[in-house]
Amino acid sequence: MLYDKNKTGYVHSVYHGGMVDGPGIRSVIFLSGCALRCMYCHNPDTWEKTSGNIMTVETIINDALKYKSYMDANGGGITFSGGEPFGQSEFLIELLKASKAHGIHTTIDTSGYTTSKTAREALQYTDLLMLDVKAYNADTYKKVTGVSIDGFLETLRISKELNISTIIRYVLVPDLTDNFEELKDLAEFLKDYNNVQKVDVLPFHKAGEYKWKERNLLYELADTQPPTQDMMDTVKKIFGSYL
Repeated sequence: MLYDKNKTGYVHSVYHGGMVDGPGIRSVIFLSGCALRCMYCHNPDTWEKTSGNIMTVETIINDALKYKSYMDANGGGITFSGGEPFGQSEFLIELLKASKAHGIHTTIDTSGYTTSKTAREALQYTDLLMLDVKAYNADTYKKVTGVSIDGFLETLRISKELNISTIIRYVLVPDLTDNFEELKDLAEFLKDYNNVQKVDVLPFHKAGEYKWKERNLLYELADTQPPTQDMMDTVKKIFGSYL
């Protein structure tokens, strides 16, 4: 498979040995830049595209190939995260092509905020899509992220069209994304997507709050506590009863 090894982009950081960013042991490439401004974001330091270092596709892939024997041994691969990886769509697509050319399993961890054309092209080279849904109600989604839910919905639709294995991830924030009726509606909606393997419910945390303070940003969830285990269990049961 042909790819542009000299294509450059901004990379915030790279982590080898990731075990929660897709199957197996993974190299996780955090691309810089994100158009969303999620109220609970724990990496606001990735928002600006130029916050990272300029790297080439060749450099990133050659670095990851050092760990390929570990990836192959346990079904791992490369995960492209962020920021929002679709924010550097041309760079992302070349990275995906390069990964596939070397026989590496690919995962995109994304909010789905991109165009239909870009999503369709990128997903051709994607083995697993980890798709974050910030809320199901359109108004709540806009409140949480600052952008429309349309990108998520379109990327999800295309993932079904292309039959891409997909994991939905949902951050449970008390008094913000914990409306049980909306969650039932979301679970019912996802029933029609047979490419969705599961929904991972993730508890809200404030590990990145200090980064907001360092940047003189208002952290509106400073007084919000993580969800209780009972709340987590209830939401997991909601999704489990539909999927």
